[in-house]
Amino acid sequence: MRTKKSLIVVSVAAVLAIVTGVVVWLLPGDEPSAARLVDPDSDAVTQTEQARTVDGARTIEMALTAAPATVEVGGRTVDTWAFNGAVPAPTIRATAGDVLRARVVNDLPEELTIHWHGIALRNDMDGVPDLTQDSIAPGEEFVYEFTLPDPGTYFYHPHTGTQLDRGLYGALIVDERDAAAPSADIPLLLDDWIDGTGQTPDEVLEGLTSMEGMDDGSMPGMDHGSMGGMDMSEPDPSGATSPLGTDISDVSYPLYVINGRAAEAPEVHPVSAGEQVRLRLINAASSVPFRVAFGGGEMTVVATDGFPVEPVATDTVLIGMGERYDVLVTVPGDGAFPLVAAVEGGSDQAMTVLQAGAGALPAADVRPVQLDGRLLTYDDLQATADVALPSEEVDRNYEMTLTGNMMSYDWGIDAPQEDGVTMPVREGERVRLTFVNDTSMWHPMHLHGHTFQLVSDEGIGPRKDTVNVAPGDSVTVEFEADNPGQWLLHCHNTYHAEAGMQTTVSYLQ
Repeated sequence: MRTKKSLIVVSVAAVLAIVTGVVVWLLPGDEPSAARLVDPDSDAVTQTEQARTVDGARTIEMALTAAPATVEVGGRTVDTWAFNGAVPAPTIRATAGDVLRARVVNDLPEELTIHWHGIALRNDMDGVPDLTQDSIAPGEEFVYEFTLPDPGTYFYHPHTGTQLDRGLYGALIVDERDAAAPSADIPLLLDDWIDGTGQTPDEVLEGLTSMEGMDDGSMPGMDHGSMGGMDMSEPDPSGATSPLGTDISDVSYPLYVINGRAAEAPEVHPVSAGEQVRLRLINAASSVPFRVAFGGGEMTVVATDGFPVEPVATDTVLIGMGERYDVLVTVPGDGAFPLVAAVEGGSDQAMTVLQAGAGALPAADVRPVQLDGRLLTYDDLQATADVALPSEEVDRNYEMTLTGNMMSYDWGIDAPQEDGVTMPVREGERVRLTFVNDTSMWHPMHLHGHTFQLVSDEGIGPRKDTVNVAPGDSVTVEFEADNPGQWLLHCHNTYHAEAGMQTTVSYLQ
């Protein structure tokens, strides 16, 4: 039986400031409100973790060292940062109820934390610097230890500065307890890549946010028509029909990869003709959404963001940064069949291949007809009965506005406050949250430590932790406040978050 988890949103026990990419607590002078917060080291956090304990559960030991590395990415040799010298990092595989004990060594020249994206874990293990833990200093180490309560597709990545836009990420797969091992189950991490190709992510952020040095008509880092990585090209005509609008990505990338491999030299997965394969699609990119299709036929979506949905067939899926989709495909026969991740609104793409028997690999620019077929929408998705939230009265109803623009590059979240606390909640409450996008760009909004359910006129929506909010649009979600602590809520566009589009979720005692 799957444990039901829910989502919870924002709260600021203090004002959250973004200073040179570092989250800082600035106490608002409201001591009574601050004293009412459930801190990461509180008894409530410990008690909630103890309640997740499963008899007979294993402890999964993992050692991760973050360090500079020279790796092959997309057919190029690049200098980047990686876990254990590999891109992507090692896949962690466990069973629901297992305890993950990850010893993380920081051999980078700057501080580090790791966020376990999508996991309803104990608050003091969530990996947000200065909110849930102190950063891991260079040369130091930290042991993350927590229960993995829910089966599903998740991933891990840094939560410090622009580090996600390097090679520091890996899949975290949690299987059902007492379930048969899948015969063909492939995690696929989609990524946009710039590190080691002439710019670092920090230089890209500087180019996006700085107007200094423009006396010669250029920004720092401008290269071949792009400003510090800023995408200044005309949108591809296909973007005109995108549900994300026409202003889709603000960074121009030279490479797009799946599991660290570009379309020119794709990873090849041996399969059998007629075999059903589970593909776990994870968008680990920092700025680019992908439209994904299988060249061998339709896909059946069976889960999103780790939680199951009623199976639905589609030709193509649009996946924003931080989102995950589990899809089933059937290998139609002998041959080599492409899984293509096309850059939404652009002409580039990444590819991986399912190979059954002999056959030449598809061309790097192959475009399956499925990419132009039925596009999955959130309205097509319905949570299965075992994970759908029960119908309940809403205790808190908050509306938050997403703000900012490309020219000032000053992104933010305007949310209501009560006594110095932004959108406070208490354990056991049902909370309704509406994201209102008052900008000309789309934003993939991610809540830590919880999973919410989308609310629409279509009935029971999917359970998710990351949701795309189109420009000028609004999205409403509900969650149960069942995981006490202080939780980050932010745009999963790395550069938007670093420029200010983040706030906190705070439980009150």
